[in-house]
Amino acid sequence: MKWLLLLGLVALSECIIYKVPLVRKKSLRHNLSKHGLLKDFLKKHNLNPAKKYFPQGEAPTLIHEQPLENYLDTEYFGTIGIGTPAQNFTVVFDTGSSNLWVPSVYCSSFACSDHNLFNPQDSSTYRATSKTVSITYGTGSMTGILGYDTVKVGGISDTNQIFGLSESEPGFFLYFAPFDGILGLAYPSISSSGATPVFDNIWNQGLVSQDLFSVYLSADDKSGSVVIFGGIDSSYYTGSLNWVPVSVEGYWQISVDSITMNGKTIACAEGCQAIVDTGTSLLTGPTSPIANIQSDIGASENLLGEMVVSCSAISSLPDIIFTINGVQYPLPPSAYILKSEDSCISGFEGMDVSTESGELWILGDVFIRQYFTVFDRANNQVGLAPVA
Repeated sequence: MKWLLLLGLVALSECIIYKVPLVRKKSLRHNLSKHGLLKDFLKKHNLNPAKKYFPQGEAPTLIHEQPLENYLDTEYFGTIGIGTPAQNFTVVFDTGSSNLWVPSVYCSSFACSDHNLFNPQDSSTYRATSKTVSITYGTGSMTGILGYDTVKVGGISDTNQIFGLSESEPGFFLYFAPFDGILGLAYPSISSSGATPVFDNIWNQGLVSQDLFSVYLSADDKSGSVVIFGGIDSSYYTGSLNWVPVSVEGYWQISVDSITMNGKTIACAEGCQAIVDTGTSLLTGPTSPIANIQSDIGASENLLGEMVVSCSAISSLPDIIFTINGVQYPLPPSAYILKSEDSCISGFEGMDVSTESGELWILGDVFIRQYFTVFDRANNQVGLAPVA
């Protein structure tokens, strides 16, 4: 099988050319009041402003966990509901794109024949629009229409959420995909057709305590992967979170200081840009430095086009260290070598992605499995800590 899943790359015409202006985030109280929910919220939780002076008066936390299924360490997806009554879909929770879309009854592509299809006529809360949507990923694409409905995700009832209903999903990739659609968690600036992303809509409705979400991805095909909306669970990591400023507010893009092995710089000698992307299976970078890394770890191409290494050599391979904002993040060979049934495959992939800020590296699941990751929209930063 091919290990590479590059869901996180929106068409370059929709990426870094946009920048989101820095805006002051509204408070939870403001958002609740704006939507007429403050009175019921305070009554439900028996709250009043003076309670902060009493030991027993603790502020409520609106934190919601969305379980994810680990599919062969290559894809992580969870189940959401759309409509009233809810129609269920499995979607990739993708920090490398910003749109929510699912297959629909309007889709005539081969890919839609083997997936759940949304039917607007079966939902009493669906609202149609005349807008269209078109999205191209690293693998696969879709075109369709936009509509509004209630989306149930992680125990949250996200009302009036705009989403895509696919009419076309060309090619074979999405046919074989074990998920139905994609739920993007990147910034609004790269959202196709200007559609409001799910997390933005959730925050605007005052449905989470903090303007952030965090991700834990399990390894070795184990269960327990999760997206946490509105909070951070310290049981998933060890030590302290290190914070990295977002360098471009489109993808979750950050600056990397260097990439080293055995004390020698092997890539990114003068710094480089990377995106933290749950929708990409591997760790990708420009083809030239990636080719050097493949050579350094003894990887060679097999008949299937996969870069393989001798399984017996894994124990002698060194860590590859990513230094980010002055902090070292080692990737041991057990992380960057993926074991299949009969071979060991490099977790690195060469791919040239040119942007205004230079060639992009993609810190995909190979990296995120090692580091619990917080995506902080309030402060435009990414938090990283070793997984527990």
